[in-house]
Amino acid sequence: MVERYARPEMKEKWTQQAKYDAWLTVEKAAVKAWNKIGLVPDEDCKKIIENATFDVDRIDEIEKVTRHDVIAFLTSVSESLGEESRWVHYGMTSSDCIDTAVALQMRDSLKIIIEDVKMVMESIKKRAFEHKMTLMVGRSHGIHGEPITFGLVLAIWYDEMRRNLENLEQAMEVISVGKISGAMGNFAHAPMELEELVCEELGLKPAPVSNQVVQRDRYANLMNALALLASTGEKIAVAVRHYQRTEVYEAEEFFAKGQKGSSAMPHKRNPVL
Repeated sequence: MVERYARPEMKEKWTQQAKYDAWLTVEKAAVKAWNKIGLVPDEDCKKIIENATFDVDRIDEIEKVTRHDVIAFLTSVSESLGEESRWVHYGMTSSDCIDTAVALQMRDSLKIIIEDVKMVMESIKKRAFEHKMTLMVGRSHGIHGEPITFGLVLAIWYDEMRRNLENLEQAMEVISVGKISGAMGNFAHAPMELEELVCEELGLKPAPVSNQVVQRDRYANLMNALALLASTGEKIAVAVRHYQRTEVYEAEEFFAKGQKGSSAMPHKRNPVL
């Protein structure tokens, strides 16, 4: 992520540490599920849940040899355990771990975005009521048309954000699935009950059908929802920028004490949004 624009709470969900944390969460959920099924002994399950860990630098070191990220990760985890390590990743394939973990990361990231959208909607709604009688020029094709109110402009933005919220909530529902069905998705080495127990533990739904991977249309659906949200943000930003043009000057962003607009032209109060 670009450091200047990356929010700390979002950035921390997509670090190498966070990725492997999610992988380990899935692997531990699988061990607990095998324990419920009756395969993994209670003592081994307890040791894995309490002691399993990894080291990012060590994973990088191992991957230089294995050229396989999941094997490198599992090797690092195994080094933190004893003989009970044999139950980690039991009956699973790499994508069982990766795709299920990615669902956790995407779901948790979407929760942040959804809360932000709700906050923006409340702000727009508040301003819409404040300016429901604030007259301004209405434009079509950029040309003066008929009088409108700034409240109407804000109401349109609010309505579009409402649709974005619906899209994001639907996308989160679609993306919140996991799979523990093996290399071909045919449960050759693990029962369907394992997948159900793991997904229940993680707050996900089992993918109704899968092959080696969770199907990527789910990701595309999420990307589409994010693209629509971004286009709304761009639309609002461009409009606010236009309203601040010297020749228009119908609105203005807050300008803090000591804030500067230009190193060469001190009179400028440039838009930031």
